[in-house]
Amino acid sequence: MDGTGEQPTLREKAYESFTRHLLARDVRPGQFISQRRLVELTGLTLGAIRELIPRLEAEGLIKTVPQRGLQIAHIDLDLIREAFQLRIFLEKEAVALFTYSASDDTIAKLMKEHRDIADAIRAGDNSPELELHAQSVDWGMHDAFIDALGNTIISNAYRVNSIKMRLISQDRFRINGHVGPVMNEHLKVLEAIQRRSAEEAVAALASHINGARDRALKI
Repeated sequence: MDGTGEQPTLREKAYESFTRHLLARDVRPGQFISQRRLVELTGLTLGAIRELIPRLEAEGLIKTVPQRGLQIAHIDLDLIREAFQLRIFLEKEAVALFTYSASDDTIAKLMKEHRDIADAIRAGDNSPELELHAQSVDWGMHDAFIDALGNTIISNAYRVNSIKMRLISQDRFRINGHVGPVMNEHLKVLEAIQRRSAEEAVAALASHINGARDRALKI
């Protein structure tokens, strides 16, 4: 065997390990980090890390600063504007197509997930466990819109942007304390989808995303 079949797997492991540590805030936006530290974090070889760096640079998750080393992408106003702009471009088209293509069962499942959380909030549940579940349901709905397109190029672009969005969320407006309003905004989108009104779904989604962007830019 020439081993070529193993290299993509190793590179992917390095990428997944890095993004997992990034989202876990083991490394912070704007932080400088050495290749050796990345080896320690990921448990992978220096060679794998060196192969990983060009991909991270191309995706804007890390950059090489002369004489200082590697810098994790930092959260600034330009990143927020650009990440939200890409997100809304992709998701408006995705939710319109999802409105026509999603099965009744898929829509009902999303509605139930959101209503269950909204009901729990009204019943006084403000637990960290509910917030974590709500965050997962939140991202899951948006991912479902994109996945329904069945377009690998769009899915890959969205996945990278989603990492940036989650960093922005952690830095600027974590869902904790805002679960109720977020679920209600999502339900407006889902109710429009249930009516099979693409125009209303797009409008509700745009309002939801633009509201999140404005909150992030004000902080």
